Amino acid sequence: MFDIWDRLLGAFSVDMGIDLGTANTLVCIRGEGIVLNEPSVVAVIKGTTQIAKNGEAVGFSAKDMLGKTPGHIDAIRPMKNGVIADFDITEAMLRYFIRKVHNQRSFVRPRMVIAVPSGITKVERQAVVSAAEKAGARRVYLVSEPLAAAIGVGLPITEPTGCMICDIGGGTTEVAVISLAGIVKSESLRVAGDECDQAIMLHMRKNYGLLIGEQSAERIKVAIGSAYPLRKEMNMEVRGQDVGRGLPRKLVVTSEEIREALSGPVREIVGAVKATLEATPPELSADLVDLGIVLAGGGSLIRGIDRVIAEATGLPVRVAKDPLTAVARGTQVFLENLGEFRSMLAAAEE
Repeated sequence: MFDIWDRLLGAFSVDMGIDLGTANTLVCIRGEGIVLNEPSVVAVIKGTTQIAKNGEAVGFSAKDMLGKTPGHIDAIRPMKNGVIADFDITEAMLRYFIRKVHNQRSFVRPRMVIAVPSGITKVERQAVVSAAEKAGARRVYLVSEPLAAAIGVGLPITEPTGCMICDIGGGTTEVAVISLAGIVKSESLRVAGDECDQAIMLHMRKNYGLLIGEQSAERIKVAIGSAYPLRKEMNMEVRGQDVGRGLPRKLVVTSEEIREALSGPVREIVGAVKATLEATPPELSADLVDLGIVLAGGGSLIRGIDRVIAEATGLPVRVAKDPLTAVARGTQVFLENLGEFRSMLAAAEE
């Protein structure tokens, strides 16, 4: 049972569900929904953990600085592959977001439900808990990202029926078959949106001798990226730095060549889906023939990736409604049903 004191405090605290993502951090509040959705980026004074611009260079304002900072400022993405790569900067980022959301609504420190990749280690899990506690959490619960995504898109995870989720985020791809409120089989692949951006950057350098940054690669991916041939192919002007001369240059790239650049990461994602299916018990596999696979996360918006997975598996595949917020919406459901879902959550030691 939850202790009575914690329940009493819960009536006065602004409890939060957090999707602590490699690319973006989303925060929801019990009874209100998503109240914050910002890039997981922090700009700090070089060599310190002091946030630049008077402590305000976090999220959107910090992302605008990526690749453009002067020598005394570093723009940092403290999350990598779904886990904490820089503990102190992650703590500072969380503290900023919590303060921004909390906004002196309550004097009681909040409880937090935080989604984490299913494949992270015990040490990585404890790092998330410690960062959240130091940032101001009263109590921290961790939930596996595929479970959060599945419940966020409305899959019947508590029923004796097999359902399958593929959450393609910024740092990880989480694939899981779920039944009776538990993960039966899963794959946690550290290949996702960031690797797609890196593949585009490599393509531009290797084929054109043009250096582009992460933000430019992301814009290309969103504008003309695809995993499956398009009915009408597209092209786009790209600007960057010439490798040989060091001077600015522009050129036009096509959706066909960007699709080829993305083929490696897409192939790995499809491989993770197939590996999960091959390890799934027959009775649950039978359920998936009708229910199929649901895609969530920003990577599910790559044009045609649902068709590629459908052709590779022979199963129906659909992209969830509002896939970018699926995990965050799932954490809110867990937050509002802590007693019912406690078996799926890992509570931090008090």
